[in-house]
Amino acid sequence: MGFKIAVAGKGGVGKTTIAGTLARLLARSGFDVFAIDVDPSMNLYTSLGIPKNVARSITPISEMNDLIEERTGAKPGSMGSVFVLNPKVSDLPDRFKVVGPDGVKLLVAGTVVNPGGGCMCPSNALVRALISHIVLKREEVVILDMEAGLEHLGRGTARNVDTMLIVVEPGARSIILAEKIKDLALGLGVKRAFLVGNKISSEDEKRFLEEAANRIGIKVAGWIPYDKNVIEADLADKALLDYAPDSPAVQSIKRLHDFLVKELYM
Repeated sequence: MGFKIAVAGKGGVGKTTIAGTLARLLARSGFDVFAIDVDPSMNLYTSLGIPKNVARSITPISEMNDLIEERTGAKPGSMGSVFVLNPKVSDLPDRFKVVGPDGVKLLVAGTVVNPGGGCMCPSNALVRALISHIVLKREEVVILDMEAGLEHLGRGTARNVDTMLIVVEPGARSIILAEKIKDLALGLGVKRAFLVGNKISSEDEKRFLEEAANRIGIKVAGWIPYDKNVIEADLADKALLDYAPDSPAVQSIKRLHDFLVKELYM
């Protein structure tokens, strides 16, 4: 069975670019890859290189009200009502997937925005059951692009993944959140967590993150330099891997790919 990776971190650290590029590199290495977008911004398609006109036709599972009611027995938003906690989801991945470059399969699960914390509602029940099915029952390598922050951990959508990749940038707030994500993830049963330092522009910044990683007790899986190609690819509305395949950031994500394959597969 393929390994399952959730990519997390605070907003703006670059986790979607890393998740999408990593998914395609794994596919190029011969793995059957399923990329799951659980971020409210739903931009994973961009870093996978899926055309915008194709992406526009995608409706997140969390917004398919008729499907949610059909599978859970309750209308979305009906807090406090009785509904099925473990709805049937086995047919949904293949029914709603979009196949992108290098054969990577994308499923846009979406997320349930709930300011009250962990949401126990029909929409979240379906999304959580769907992700759990993909993580536990499917044979593919799975890359989950999680929403920013800690909210997703309260909803349990990352439960049972093999590895949590916590993307950080040089800065105290990024490290504080990373430590919280690590502790909550391990508490949920995630087997291991790694740090990925992104947007590194100096040895001092790398040293800062190295010292922080040692302090909070987490192994660093890779270092990705600040690379203007990332911004230029975004402005061009292209996947980084297509826009600048030989860029420093892509080369560093390739090394991250090698690290993960060795740690999780070999």
